[in-house]
Amino acid sequence: MAGRALGVNTWVWTSPLTDAALAELAPRIRDWGFDVIELPVEDVGDWTPARAARLLSDLGLAATITLVMGPGRELVAADPATVAATQDYLRRVADAAAEVGSPVIAGPAYASVGRTWRLTEAERTACYAELADHLAPVVAHAAAAGVRVAVEPLNRYETSLLNTVDQALTALAGLPADGCGLALDVYHMNIEETDIAAAVRRAAGRIAHVQVCANDRGAPGADHLDWPALLAALDDSGYTGPLVIESFTADNATIATAASIWRPLARDQDAIAVDGLAFLRTLDGKDG
Repeated sequence: MAGRALGVNTWVWTSPLTDAALAELAPRIRDWGFDVIELPVEDVGDWTPARAARLLSDLGLAATITLVMGPGRELVAADPATVAATQDYLRRVADAAAEVGSPVIAGPAYASVGRTWRLTEAERTACYAELADHLAPVVAHAAAAGVRVAVEPLNRYETSLLNTVDQALTALAGLPADGCGLALDVYHMNIEETDIAAAVRRAAGRIAHVQVCANDRGAPGADHLDWPALLAALDDSGYTGPLVIESFTADNATIATAASIWRPLARDQDAIAVDGLAFLRTLDGKDG
């Protein structure tokens, strides 16, 4: 992974992100040595893309964007008005990404987090076809802005639709790879994949974004994961994008509940970022 950019999501400290919070966090993130800051768009308008773009440019930080599928955001098994509103939200997130220079919008762009329902194989196949149909205009809009949609499989407790790399590859097969890829999150892969490195290799050519953390959402490296094997698989797959640390603050009750943050995951929130960065830099053959 020599030379790979490393980033961190602002969810480690705050939710929802605001202009004021970003202005406070971004210089610290730059000073710790990160290359990338990841900006969640929980609701369009929470923070100002033009203002963020100026701030990050001044600091020399690149940006990535995460989309957020909160209650009522659905692209499958939903009424037409809900689907249309979700598509509009995703288009606006893509516009924000283009403004801050993010190459991706990453997240579970199919159903609200926490929505689970039983599916027969026939129903699953139908849902995958519906997802491709409803995601296609979003992908086209994003691609026109130079942004790739990165669809993230989640663990079984957060969705019943896309849990594994193989399921995501099946669901997205009809969409152009240059406009729509996979967002791989090590936390979810640790639960759902029997061989993480093998799953990464199967996704070669469609990996658009990668998020990392410990198996319990703590700092990368404070865990049982086989990081050298994971990073070798990413190299073999041809993925050259950043590794972004994603964890969550317990200070926001809604997000803490959604992410099941019931206890401290490190000595403090800064340590998730700083210790994780030091560990990943060590793997990269650099000083922490």
